[in-house]
Amino acid sequence: MVFGEEGQKKLREASVLVVGAGGLGSPVIAYLAAAGVGRIGIVDADSVEESNLQRQIIHAGNLGKNKAESAAEFVKKLNPDVEVDIYPFSLTPDNVLDVVKPYDVVAGCPDSFRVRYMLNDACMLLKKPFVHAAVYAWEGEVATFFGKPCYRCYLPKSPEESGRAIVGATAGTFGCLQVTEVIKIITGSGKPLSGKLVRGDLAEMDFFTISIPENANCPVCSGKLKGIFEENYTGDCEVKRLE
Repeated sequence: MVFGEEGQKKLREASVLVVGAGGLGSPVIAYLAAAGVGRIGIVDADSVEESNLQRQIIHAGNLGKNKAESAAEFVKKLNPDVEVDIYPFSLTPDNVLDVVKPYDVVAGCPDSFRVRYMLNDACMLLKKPFVHAAVYAWEGEVATFFGKPCYRCYLPKSPEESGRAIVGATAGTFGCLQVTEVIKIITGSGKPLSGKLVRGDLAEMDFFTISIPENANCPVCSGKLKGIFEENYTGDCEVKRLE
């Protein structure tokens, strides 16, 4: 479905927070800016390293620079009309609600489960769409969570972090899928993956869709969670405190 001039106006008036300016964040930031999203917030505490550049394509020439600041430079060169907010620090239970609150949509591109759960919980409390993606080696996934079910219905607690190397093109592929979800939400064009998750293995070019059932006992999207508490983001990130 083509969204046309009206969709373009909605993009210009929209704001998106991108958490993580790495392998996933690079294509998300690039294509949001190219699409003409009016305001982009970029969160990343890390600095650009040489080993990043095979997948973090927006940071060329900026070794040693903070990734949020480097990404902002890229956006300004690509589309000077885009307003960029820079958050060159890590999200924590103390600051996540304040950072998320001003934005229409959140694109989660972090490299840790702790931050994914924090974003999910903050977005549920603030009633913001949360577009999730993750990659590992040749594989990746993307989903949109807005209301029920939420990311915790999909993964009630954190599995072990994967240490596998990421193929740069895998991050590019799933970052592009993630930004299409954001654009669909903003413009109302197309059908976002609400309640569904797309997973793919690029080594086999095998894609499939998983339906995520609502969990009636989910402490977050059931409305039982009343705030962001540090103890919910330690260990396996299972919810231990509700209020």
